[in-house]
Amino acid sequence: MAEAHQAVAFQFTVTPDGIDLRLSHEALRQIYLSGLHSWKKKFIRFKNGIITGVYPASPSSWLIVVVGVMTTMYAKIDPSLGIIAKINRTLETTDCMSSQTKNVVSGVLFGTGLWVALIVTMRYSLKVLLSYHGWMFTEHGKMSRATKIWMGMVKIFSGRKPMLYSFQTSLPRLPVPAVKDTVNRYLESVRPLMKEEDFKRMTALAQDFAVSLGPRLQWYLKLKSWWATNYDLLYVLPTHIQAARAGNTVHAILLYRRKLDREEIKPIRLLGSTIPLCSAQWERMFNTSRIPGEETDTIQHMRDSKHIVVYHQGRYFKVWLYHDGRLLKPREMEQQMQRILDNTSEPQPGEARLAALTAGDRVPWARCRQAYFGRGKNKQSLDAVEKAAFFVTLDETEQGYRTEDPDTSMDSYAKSLLHGQCYDRWFDKSFTFVVFKNGKIGINAEHSWADAPIMAHLWEYVMSTDSLQLGYAEDGHCKGDTNPNIPYPTRLQWDIPGECQEVIETSLNTANLLANDVDFHSFPFVAFGKGIIKKCRTSPDAFVQLALQLAHYKDMGKFCLTYEASMTRLFREGRTETVRSCTAESCDFVQAMVDPAQTVEQRLKLFKVASEKHQHMYRLAMTGSGIDRHLFCLYVVSKYLAVESPFLKEVLSEPWRLSTSQTPQQQVELFDLENNPEYVSSGGGFGPVADDGYGVSYILVGENLINFHISSKFSCPETVRMKRSSFSRRWGIFTLFFLREHIFNLTEKFNSTACFYLVWAFSHKWTSFLNVVFLFGDTVLLCRPGWSAGARSWLTATSVSWVQVILLP
Repeated sequence: MAEAHQAVAFQFTVTPDGIDLRLSHEALRQIYLSGLHSWKKKFIRFKNGIITGVYPASPSSWLIVVVGVMTTMYAKIDPSLGIIAKINRTLETTDCMSSQTKNVVSGVLFGTGLWVALIVTMRYSLKVLLSYHGWMFTEHGKMSRATKIWMGMVKIFSGRKPMLYSFQTSLPRLPVPAVKDTVNRYLESVRPLMKEEDFKRMTALAQDFAVSLGPRLQWYLKLKSWWATNYDLLYVLPTHIQAARAGNTVHAILLYRRKLDREEIKPIRLLGSTIPLCSAQWERMFNTSRIPGEETDTIQHMRDSKHIVVYHQGRYFKVWLYHDGRLLKPREMEQQMQRILDNTSEPQPGEARLAALTAGDRVPWARCRQAYFGRGKNKQSLDAVEKAAFFVTLDETEQGYRTEDPDTSMDSYAKSLLHGQCYDRWFDKSFTFVVFKNGKIGINAEHSWADAPIMAHLWEYVMSTDSLQLGYAEDGHCKGDTNPNIPYPTRLQWDIPGECQEVIETSLNTANLLANDVDFHSFPFVAFGKGIIKKCRTSPDAFVQLALQLAHYKDMGKFCLTYEASMTRLFREGRTETVRSCTAESCDFVQAMVDPAQTVEQRLKLFKVASEKHQHMYRLAMTGSGIDRHLFCLYVVSKYLAVESPFLKEVLSEPWRLSTSQTPQQQVELFDLENNPEYVSSGGGFGPVADDGYGVSYILVGENLINFHISSKFSCPETVRMKRSSFSRRWGIFTLFFLREHIFNLTEKFNSTACFYLVWAFSHKWTSFLNVVFLFGDTVLLCRPGWSAGARSWLTATSVSWVQVILLP
């Protein structure tokens, strides 16, 4: 904030009597406080860097080791096996130290070296321990003695009170599977989808690749692996005042950023808070923008940012986040937002639809940015946007769940978060925070820098802090008082020539064509949730995936290549891997379900086999033995070497007609759903990655609710067929098995023909002009209009640049 006051801190005028110098003491005070705040942040980062750098030891452990070494020396015991004596002899060449001083320095140097060696040993031992993944393949509820011993050793070497990035150097790198193993798993996954002749041809291509080109590409890939590192609430609306909601939630986001800067966010750990997941994706959550390029986009990340940029009615405003060396309080932030809402100035020529450049094709935007935004006021204003902590849109529409029209209201809510008007979200920012006129909120997030669970983690914190900690006054405003001394938000100035405005309109037309093709439907399934599924002794995720296979088969009459996202954050800088959910076992189960001649016992047996197979595939993906990332990396290497592979070319051209994903709940301790059942999130959704496919996302909320999101394209006659037929409002209801005898083994008496219902509404389907992931309530969206959902990202060799969304209260 110091920059804002430097211009007014010193004023002078030249008079006949000399120079009249005036000092603004308030401005000087703000400069001092801003500098003090900046140095505090630098000190905290320096301190955290030391703590993280020596983890799993602690800085105080250095003193313990050195004191221990010095104690043994004075006891006439040499703990160094002669090393201290050698250091002492080396120091004898200097005449500036006494003999006693040389002994002390020798002991301190040896103790420091021993301390560093112990840190390296502990860190390497932890990395070796974390490379073991056998625990994931053990039967649920059963743990061997060896696994318990392994867990104990992991806890010992994990140290105490880890910070967010403490485990980064101890996580193993993502392994490179054997080519033959990946090829065999691929053939197994496509076997039920191909005719006999096609499968024989693909087998021949695969086997030839595995013995000829594959090993060569694998060699290059291994070389790289050696040096490279790899939702508002649905039913709750705490205030209808737009500026107040913006004030509280922006403040909550900034509190999260402060915790992130101080590394006070606890690392995510599995298996009873034992096994850490990679935290690298958090690093670029704030102060980050995607910069367009003609060949390749780049990620620009600033170490710090003291402002946000707010868009309202076609105008851009710069809002400082600090005053008097501290964060603006919620009521003060509300005051700033209200000042923007009350501003009656008109947009400058080309300003209102400027953000459409970020929604259209990338090459025109890259050329336009270089030609018209490289100097002058345009460069200054664009820098303000791209270097902001994040982007805020004060939307002019009212959105959210309405009990009198739940279907239409939720669909409209989702589409607004996904693309808005295609020019009122800055799609290149790490995320755009959207506040609607009636106080509902949401986030539209760019996806290349991180995956949906990272944004979901932020959003869970924001929802909890906004409603349960900060709260609102009885009149709906933020708690606290306004502050008239805070400077007004600053209008950004633009000088956009006619040629640039033409490019803006072209980008907007491109984005609108995609946005208008989006069809999406979100709905809750309340018949049962994961509570009753777990009583069936089966994985809730496998349960839903098998039901989706059955639903798709009954819709299309055939099986298709199915994508389910799995995380690989057990490894350093891991992102995602694909679980190919359509297996031979799942196909056998589905065919038994539609065959009236099959008994319930036969169906149940096939269900258990298919469920266990799905779980095994998921575990392989999580532990680095998936199929698609390995094949994609081999394809990237083949392109680099300018060699053609018919096998890889055909593999990567296969469409994912059923793309699925589960949105995880991570911070369940923030919400008490039993006592506050209204604080539920609708989870996330995404669009299909094939023009003639579906996108299905779901979240298992608490024990008794599953929220679903279905997407497709209006332009595809097959996927909208259900909507235009008599099935437009029908949910698929599928009998899976008898509850009493074959599943629950409970004392309660169930109807022997009771059945599970699984959701499936292809009535309103959403398209994928992007791949979207959303959390409902106030909402989050991770998306970019104008991008193909299946487009590969060249930012990282192992990631697919699918656009995602999160919607919330």
